[in-house]
Amino acid sequence: MARESEFLELDDDALHAVIGPNSRHVALIEDAFKVLIEAPGGGVSINGGARDRANAKQVIETLAGRIAQRAEVNEADVRAAIGVARTGVSGGGRRVDPLALPIGRRGAIVPKTDAQARYLDVLANHELSFGVGPAGTGKTFLAAAYGASLLRRGQVDRLVITRPAVEAGEKLGFLPGDLNEKVDPYLAPIWEALNDILGAEDVQRRRDKGEIEAAPIAFMRGRTLSHAFIIVDEAQNTSRLQMKMVLTRLGEGARMVVTGDPSQIDLLNPRDSGLAHALRILRDVKGVGVLEFEARDVVRHAMVERIVRAYDADSASARPKADLEDPTP
Repeated sequence: MARESEFLELDDDALHAVIGPNSRHVALIEDAFKVLIEAPGGGVSINGGARDRANAKQVIETLAGRIAQRAEVNEADVRAAIGVARTGVSGGGRRVDPLALPIGRRGAIVPKTDAQARYLDVLANHELSFGVGPAGTGKTFLAAAYGASLLRRGQVDRLVITRPAVEAGEKLGFLPGDLNEKVDPYLAPIWEALNDILGAEDVQRRRDKGEIEAAPIAFMRGRTLSHAFIIVDEAQNTSRLQMKMVLTRLGEGARMVVTGDPSQIDLLNPRDSGLAHALRILRDVKGVGVLEFEARDVVRHAMVERIVRAYDADSASARPKADLEDPTP
């Protein structure tokens, strides 16, 4: 197959992002598609077969697009763009409202994969959303980012975050400190995301004002949450009764997103997980949206995707033929 060259014009910022620290990004693209990429000035020259050039060009244009949106470009972004080009699933035609997500401390927050873009669509168009799948797909981070954007724009009055404290059996009285100090260790991923998006000072100020609230699932009982955006994190560790209870907390003007990984249930009886049960009975209910992430959507270190795939393969080979889930609702 003939190897030809194609020149792609880039500004300096996009060119630096494509090349990456110590030429790491361009090396990943070259290795993925067996092309040679050179930077003679004003852009890059892509040398290789027609299909490989097209794939490499798609990746480079994706990275340049992130820079145009003032987003950060790191190795995970490059790997995500390579994965999209390889699978032939492109989110390039999907228009993401630039006001949908805030500008984080490290630049604009925009979806890195087609699945993340579809997830944002689900969040924007449903009162109750489910984002489920393996760790590293961005489901919790994007939920926090979306909730923070609604709070900033005054579309909700508060952001409420909850998750089951399975390790403490929902009995937190023995832990030192007030409720926030007891719960914070279980919500570390959420606080990290919000600190990255809003800044630690703004997060603390909003917590002091009651605009951002965190509580374990058990503390949701008996409440009605109106004009709020609610994040139910690590929902695979809720029981069926807990899940029903927290879902029915929705009040006027409220929206909720439930995130979790059905493969990482820590309950003594995994069949009692409220997440799988809720997905089964609510999937087709009006106002409910579901986005299921896969291993290929992992945007952390490449090793995370390989680990997830290995565990998925092991689970598939060990799964009994009989359906273990209790068929009763």
